[in-house]
Amino acid sequence: MPIMPDSWIREMANTKGMISPFVEAQKREGVISYGLSSYGYDARVGEDFKIFTDVDNAVVDPKNFTENSFVTRRGNITIPPNSFALAHTVEHFRIPRDVLVVCLGKSTYARCGIIVNVTPLEPEWEGQVTIEISNTTKLPARIYANEGICQFLFFQGASPCETSYADRAGKYMGQKGVTTPKL
Repeated sequence: MPIMPDSWIREMANTKGMISPFVEAQKREGVISYGLSSYGYDARVGEDFKIFTDVDNAVVDPKNFTENSFVTRRGNITIPPNSFALAHTVEHFRIPRDVLVVCLGKSTYARCGIIVNVTPLEPEWEGQVTIEISNTTKLPARIYANEGICQFLFFQGASPCETSYADRAGKYMGQKGVTTPKL
């Protein structure tokens, strides 16, 4: 399962709409970098965030998720110490049937104790990616909207899978914005 290079990512974005909007080269002056890299694509975080809080003594339960477990904010945000936020990519992804994508955090944020959860994008999944951001430090952490947050790596299988995410009618298909857990 080879990792796919910049030329393949560009071709798939331009001819198949795999990434939209697509940025041809890394943008880095004055921002946390985003755009096409050698063997991946650095995506931007959108402006909408859900920051987890214990103000209402809520319990985070993936089987019974309630809106009172977080506060909603827009624009650049600060994640409290040892806390967590959900956001989404600016980019919309459309994954080919013979490709698996893995999301990794960017080193700029990792060096500040900010971790982006490793997330797979399965074959034929489509939508904006919900990004999970953890502040592992004892200090407040700043996140910049519309700048780089994570890198996606594209792995092409030897052949298309038998059953794709679309075939299974996955519960997160076509998501837009910040999508909270679904059962």
